[in-house]
Amino acid sequence: MLKVSVVVGNPKPRSRTAQVATAVVEHLLPAGSYTLSVVDLADHAGRLFDWPCDELAALNTEVAESDLVITASPTYKATYTGLLKAFLDRYPNLGLRGVVAIPVMTGADLRHSLAPEVHLRPLLVELGATVPAPGLYFVMDQMGRLDTVVAEWAAEARARLQAHLPALLPDHSVVG
Repeated sequence: MLKVSVVVGNPKPRSRTAQVATAVVEHLLPAGSYTLSVVDLADHAGRLFDWPCDELAALNTEVAESDLVITASPTYKATYTGLLKAFLDRYPNLGLRGVVAIPVMTGADLRHSLAPEVHLRPLLVELGATVPAPGLYFVMDQMGRLDTVVAEWAAEARARLQAHLPALLPDHSVVG
């Protein structure tokens, strides 16, 4: 069973960014093949700069011990949020070694569609994560088509992720 974590850097709790990130998991992995932990950083914002902080250290450990981490953020000033950066800054050099990561960003339009690749991927790689597939940039006016858009992305990403996550099945798709 894969251990999956979703880390959401949206300052609004239970955001649409969180919905997109969890949809990524649901479209990539067969039901029953994983356990899921969602770290909604909006719920921990007041403690992100507390050093030391046992609660955040436990969250960092939980994420670092995952097989797959979906790191999601809305696009702020053409990149990820400070909330997400503050959480990831708590890791030491190579603190996510052994983790497969997928960068996910949401935004208002396609002008920032390279943000997951140009900004979030390098940060995850710097922390030691393996990022074998292109990240997902999701335009928020497509929320009504969330499953379709994510399923199309997942179909492309699955082959690149297969070698790193054996639980991925080539013919897996979410039945709606």
